[in-house]
Amino acid sequence: MNAPAFDALAAILIIPVAAAALLALLPGYRATARLNVMATLLTLLAALSLLFLDRPQPGEYLLVDDLNIVFIVLNTFVGFTTSVFSASYISHELETGRLTPNYLRFYHAMYQVLMFAMNLALSANNIGLMWVAIELATLTTVLMVGIYRTHEAIEAAWKYFILGSVGIAMALFGTILFYLAAQPVMGGGMDAMLWTKLMDRVARFDPALLNVAFVFLLLGYGTKVGLAPLHAWLPDAHAEGPTPISAVLSGLLLNVALYAILRFKMLLAANALAVAPGPLMVALGLGSLLFAAFMLYRRRDIKRMFAYSSIEHMGIIAFAFGMGGALANFAGLLHMTMHSLTKSAIFFTVGHIAQVKGTQNMSEIRGLTETHPMLGWGLVLGVFAIAGMPPLGIFLSEFLVVSSTFARAPVLAVPLVAGIIVAFGALLLRVNTLAFGEPRGSTEPAKASIVPLYAHLALVLGAGLYLPPPVVAWFQHVAGQLG
Repeated sequence: MNAPAFDALAAILIIPVAAAALLALLPGYRATARLNVMATLLTLLAALSLLFLDRPQPGEYLLVDDLNIVFIVLNTFVGFTTSVFSASYISHELETGRLTPNYLRFYHAMYQVLMFAMNLALSANNIGLMWVAIELATLTTVLMVGIYRTHEAIEAAWKYFILGSVGIAMALFGTILFYLAAQPVMGGGMDAMLWTKLMDRVARFDPALLNVAFVFLLLGYGTKVGLAPLHAWLPDAHAEGPTPISAVLSGLLLNVALYAILRFKMLLAANALAVAPGPLMVALGLGSLLFAAFMLYRRRDIKRMFAYSSIEHMGIIAFAFGMGGALANFAGLLHMTMHSLTKSAIFFTVGHIAQVKGTQNMSEIRGLTETHPMLGWGLVLGVFAIAGMPPLGIFLSEFLVVSSTFARAPVLAVPLVAGIIVAFGALLLRVNTLAFGEPRGSTEPAKASIVPLYAHLALVLGAGLYLPPPVVAWFQHVAGQLG
C-alpha cells in the first residue's frame, strides 16, 4: 500500500472526527466557526490529493476507485464552501437568539460528524459499513434539522427520522439479502461483503435473491435520494432546519444515497440472469420529475420550493443512470455535479434572504435586485442555472440526457421534456416575483458571505462554456464502468 495515498484516504476520515471532538468542547462562536472551516478545507485538500497520488490497494474496509473519487471530491468541496457560508449565516442566528452558544457547539460538532459519515459511506469497501455510515449521516441530520427546537422543527425532525428509518431498514434488509445471495459462492465472512470481491463473482449469485435484494435497496436508499413517492421527509427538513443543512442535504447527502444505488446497480448488471435495474430507476426517476415539476407551482415557502426542485433533479439523475449507456451515464454524472453546485448556491442565497427579510414566505419577498442586489442577482442566476438556461452547466447535462433518450427510447423523451418544461415555467414565474417589482419586506443590509455563492455559479457557468478534456475523459471512463 502506498503510504502517501493511504494517509490521504485516512485524512478524509480522521480530520472530521478530530474536529468534531474539538468543536464539541471549544467555547465561543468565532473559534468554532473558524475551526469548522479549517477542518473542511483540510479534508478537501486531502481528497484532492487522491487525484494525484498513487491510490491505496482496496482493503477490508476502505476503497478508492474511479467512481467514488468523483463523489468524494464533490462532497468535500461543497462541504468546505458550505462551511464558509455557514460561518456568516450562523453568526446571524446567534445574534438574533435563535441559537444559543451551546447549540452552536453542537451544530459545528455535528457538521463534522456528518462530513465524516458521508466520506465513510463513499469510501467504504464493505456493504455493511456503507449502510452504517449512511445511517449515521441520517441520524446526524435529523438532530440538526430539529436544532431550533420549535414545534415545526421538531415535527420535521421526527418525520425525517421515521421515514428515514423506514428507508434505511429496507436498505438493511436488502443488504442482508445480498449477503445471503453471495454466501453460497463466496462463503461466510468478510469476502461476501466487499465490493471488490463481489464484482469478481456476482455472475454466479442466485438471480432471484439478487432481484428481491435490489428492490429493497432501491426503495430503501431511494428514500434517502428523495425519489417520489418516498420523498415526504425532504421538504419539511429543508424548510425547518438551518439553511446550511439544506445545502448539504440537497448538494451532498442525496448523492451519497444515489452512490449506494449505483454500486448495487453495477453488481446486478454483471449478473446476466438478474433483473435489469435500469427500468426500475427510470420509472422512479421519471415519476419524481413529473410529480415535483407540478408541485413547484403550489409552494409558498421559498425553501420548500427548492426542496421540490431537488426532488425534480434527483429524478432526472436517476432517470439518466437508469437509461444507462456511455452518453446517459456521462450526462447523469455531469448533472449530479452541476446540481450539487447550483442547488447549494441557491440555498446560500435563500438562507441570507430569509434572514434579512425575516420570512420564508414568498408572498412577502419582492424586489430583491433593488433592495439587496448581490443576493437578488445571485438568486436570479441560480434559478436560471437550475432551470436549465444556456449557457450554464445544467443546460448541457439536461441536453445530453434528452439527446440520449431520443436516441434510445423516443417515447420516454416526451414525458421527460414535458416535466423539464413544466418545472422551467414554475421556477421562472417565482424568480420574477421574488427578484423584481416593487420591493417588499425589510431593506436592512445583509451580512452575507457571497464568495461561496458566486464561486459555485462561476463553476457552473464555466462548465457550460467549456469542460476541460481531463474532466471529460474522467467522466467518460466512469460512465463506461456504470454500464
